[in-house]
Amino acid sequence: MNVEKLRLYCLAKPATTEGFPFDGSTLVFKVAGKMYALMDIDKEDLSMNLKCDPERAILLRDDYREVRSGWHMNKKHWNTVQMDGLLSEKMIYELINHSYELVVASLSKAQKEKLHEES
Repeated sequence: MNVEKLRLYCLAKPATTEGFPFDGSTLVFKVAGKMYALMDIDKEDLSMNLKCDPERAILLRDDYREVRSGWHMNKKHWNTVQMDGLLSEKMIYELINHSYELVVASLSKAQKEKLHEES
């Protein structure tokens, strides 16, 4: 999996924006101004930080060596997922979807309505 493929997948999600709010190499994806994915596009060993349900996060870390507690993130709510080819694309996309859906579920009713209007 490469940066551009991940980028295009995230940008296909409704109301997703991208930017570099921290530095010139950390690409951040947001929905309604809230982060759901980020990755350092300059790192050789590509990984992506994704939001995750806390109980599921523990299970994923136990089951997959490519999934670790979120690097520089709240370890309870974020995972770092290695994009080294060992996890299937289907699994990576499912983890991105889960992260996006968690953020959307946390939005206010007004934000959700606006999101549906934009999609």
